Amino acid sequence: MVEITPEAEKFLKELLEQNDKQGQGVKIYLAGMACSGPQFGMKFQAEKEEGDTEIALDGFSFYFDDETGEALEDCVIKFIDDPQLGTGLTIENLKATGCSGCSSGCC
Repeated sequence: MVEITPEAEKFLKELLEQNDKQGQGVKIYLAGMACSGPQFGMKFQAEKEEGDTEIALDGFSFYFDDETGEALEDCVIKFIDDPQLGTGLTIENLKATGCSGCSSGCC
């Protein structure tokens, strides 16, 4: 199952508050595939929808469908604050090996 770092959880609580979305949750969805594996998107979601799995945290929940749940296996949701990458969340797959580039035919 997916792991959420305390820093990511804190960031999301603050983001929900800043956007006047307290009591809502965050939907994680598959946004495509790349050399390094699945790419994810996130959006605010008011409540659990039919077919969603819910991970309830202190103050909000994550929601995702079965396909996304499979892709989230062995992933960690982390908060980043990097001058080059920016500030926000990243979903890191601990088992992804990636490749040297799309020109190598791995995509």
